[in-house]
Amino acid sequence: MSIELRHSRVDVGDCTLHVVEAGDPHGRPYLFLHGWPESWRTWTEVMALAGRDSRAIAIDLPGVGESTATAGGGGKRALAEKVHELIQALGLTDVTLVGHDAGGMVAYAFLRRYPQIARVVIMNTVIPGVEPWTEVIRNPHIWHFGLHNVPALPETLVRGHQADYFAYFYDVLSVDPSKITAESRAAHAAAYASDASLTAGFDLYRAFAQDARDNAAASAAVHTPVLYLRGGSEGGDIATYAAGFRAAGVEDLTTALVPDAGHFAQEEAAAEVWRLIHGFATGQPPLDGE
Repeated sequence: MSIELRHSRVDVGDCTLHVVEAGDPHGRPYLFLHGWPESWRTWTEVMALAGRDSRAIAIDLPGVGESTATAGGGGKRALAEKVHELIQALGLTDVTLVGHDAGGMVAYAFLRRYPQIARVVIMNTVIPGVEPWTEVIRNPHIWHFGLHNVPALPETLVRGHQADYFAYFYDVLSVDPSKITAESRAAHAAAYASDASLTAGFDLYRAFAQDARDNAAASAAVHTPVLYLRGGSEGGDIATYAAGFRAAGVEDLTTALVPDAGHFAQEEAAAEVWRLIHGFATGQPPLDGE
């Protein structure tokens, strides 16, 4: 599926964001945030579907791909501030903010800092400081959280081997690894090709402890509608995640599983992901809940 993509650079504070748009410039806006080890490119198929009647916008997170770094590093509150500045710069209203993986952590930080956002979608992630966070971080199968938190070492080990290292996660965490295409894999690896971008990616993990403190300090009730999505084969009981969000004060929560998808649901099952997001944003049932 092909669609015209419009690339631009937008200055937000101390960094410049690479912004990619598709669809109607006057349509309902959806702003997509990628995770690790990905780039804006992970949203291409979803954007093609969204662009039929909406304004789809994806960015490279600060420091990744063609976006420049910010002094705030990988801290999710600081990254949320850059997203807020982008929304203001583009004059967006009635925004549906969608974040996957670390981008989902940024979306949650945004929700806490700017609860006036119309609605938020968080995909395939655990939120630092929000249960089941303590269970996830002590799970030995999530070994990369610890490795990526070490200063300098992961850069030394991964530099020059980005494609091979990233492929491990695509292959292990997806139901059908072929859905993460060779073109997509190459684009993601290129987005972390420089030393600075590689560090920006690992800094997302190095900020987890501060992220958890920030989230714990901002746990008042929030009424913004939130959709939480997980790949049906990703593991983890979605009801446990829902309980964590509600305990943290998220009062208007919908959850859904994406069938036949693992961690990279937006690439594994783009049509279903878009159906769920679009239905949530427009109030069109049904959604498959918890």
